[in-house]
Amino acid sequence: MATEEGSESDTPLDEVMEDIRGELVRRVAAADRDANRDIYDALKNE
Repeated sequence: MATEEGSESDTPLDEVMEDIRGELVRRVAAADRDANRDIYDALKNE
């Protein structure tokens, strides 16, 4: 990445790309939880 996170010179494109990255992380985490629900439930119940 060309700019550091939190820098004051973030362009609108940088801000949009950061939003997209965050949404992708949330979606991947949710898909992982759904795909491995039985494992998460087993760990929770230990």
